[in-house]
Amino acid sequence: MTSRILLFAISIFIFCACQPEQHTKHNAPDIIPEPASLELKDGTFQLDKQTTIYANKANPAVLNVVTQLKNTLDSATGYDLGIQNTDATKATNSITFTIDEDTATYESNEAYHLSVSEEAVELRAPSATGLFYGIQSLFQLLPPEIYQSDYTLVPQNTEWNIPAVEIQDYPRFEYRGMHLDVARHFFPVEFVKRYIDLMAMHKMNRFHWHLTEDQGWRIEIKQYPKLTEIGAWRDSTLVGHYTSNTYDTTTYGGYYTQEEVREVVAYAQKKHITVIPEIEMPGHASAALASYPQYGCVEGKDYQVKTTWGIFEDIYCPREETFTFLKNVLTEVMELFPSKYIHIGGDEAPKKQWEESEFAQQVIEREELEDEHELQSYFITRIEKFLNKNGRQIIGWDEILEGGLAPNATVMSWRGIEGGIKSAKQKHNVIMTPTSHVYLDYYQADEETEPLAIGGFISLEKIYNFDPVPEELNAEEAQYILGAQGNIWSEYMHSGDKVEYMAYPRASALSEVVWSPHNKRNWTDFWRRMQVHFDRFDVMGVNAAKHYENKIPKFQSN
Repeated sequence: MTSRILLFAISIFIFCACQPEQHTKHNAPDIIPEPASLELKDGTFQLDKQTTIYANKANPAVLNVVTQLKNTLDSATGYDLGIQNTDATKATNSITFTIDEDTATYESNEAYHLSVSEEAVELRAPSATGLFYGIQSLFQLLPPEIYQSDYTLVPQNTEWNIPAVEIQDYPRFEYRGMHLDVARHFFPVEFVKRYIDLMAMHKMNRFHWHLTEDQGWRIEIKQYPKLTEIGAWRDSTLVGHYTSNTYDTTTYGGYYTQEEVREVVAYAQKKHITVIPEIEMPGHASAALASYPQYGCVEGKDYQVKTTWGIFEDIYCPREETFTFLKNVLTEVMELFPSKYIHIGGDEAPKKQWEESEFAQQVIEREELEDEHELQSYFITRIEKFLNKNGRQIIGWDEILEGGLAPNATVMSWRGIEGGIKSAKQKHNVIMTPTSHVYLDYYQADEETEPLAIGGFISLEKIYNFDPVPEELNAEEAQYILGAQGNIWSEYMHSGDKVEYMAYPRASALSEVVWSPHNKRNWTDFWRRMQVHFDRFDVMGVNAAKHYENKIPKFQSN
């Protein structure tokens, strides 16, 4: 009898051990990206109407963070939480924000220390940025309904409990980016803000705004009004895949006024995100040259804003008038964007028009250049010198390596990791963004069940397992890898819903790649935490792709 009982117990144990891990929502921290250190303790802190927030209200940066916390909590709970100065007498049931002057105890200026007990929540950081990242983790310790902006829609029985924890957290990389192409398809300001909100939720800190292309110029430049009068509009757009050769007959376009750009930049600053504008050169210039053909190399050419995708031969001519034009454009851009970096493109610039241009060949001879690749390096270097004189640095796609790298350039390695390796070995800063791992316009599941995409395949797990630091680099060279970025190219993304579908949850995985310590990464645990993260997306109305056995429900609009 005893042996039968023992055998039965063993069978039950084996059965339970073989079952998929069941996740009990809200009973354990499910933070994405995973903190550097998290210790779960006994008890919970109960948020209620009497909870008081303490902070230095005289510090605008701190007050901005505290206000965002209060607004989110109040919106979801219906409370009206009070904010008191830190010098006020504290009671229990409090949330306290502190800028810690002892910065030596932190790994990074973006680090934070979050301590939750039954009596109080304490958030300390060396900067307001650290405090901001701390509240992102704090939100994720609460039920997903905390992201609901209308408390009347929150279930009445929701308990606003925060588990007792000690979190010491800091990012692995200083550059944690997401890119958005608004040139192939245009997205309104409100969606751009929403895109920034999702970045902030994941502790991403660089928004790469791709503003100019062959298919559209999207930023108002007051000195050159034709850029948006002509360059922001195309007379038709490719329908279906690029092999279809089918076009609609609808004029398509749009652009951001300078006031709208300032609005987006200010909004991102509140979320501790730097906006990096991209003004493409010397290639991808069709929309600009349709507006001002005198800056091209082909006299009398009828330049057109392109209606399809791909690489086109149109390229800026290296004339003095062209450099004046670009410098004037960049002067207005710098007035709008305080970012240290300006992205100047540099990719996919065919040299045919330079090869056939008598003037371009004269420049090659005059400057004692070897070929058109060195002419591109000359072109980029002149632009870099201008931006450097104005206190800015350039980022360029890895083609700027061809013909010699501009002296202070940062390279965005997209054609694999080789360009990044080469740049780091030359002691140039690198941002890893290879097509193999972080191009979020690629398919993420079976092509037959997926909405139309440009091609390729990058699964959620593949992104999660990406390491931005190549094995080929030694410790010193690895220091030049600033981080990584996910890219959203919008050839087949006609709406914000489609962008969200393609970006998330893959951008969630990338956030853990660039934030969490490498030795903390665990795919199984990430997938477990993603189940609650999907609940957060549902509350926010995010059209995330929900993977199950590598199948994703069909998204209706292509």
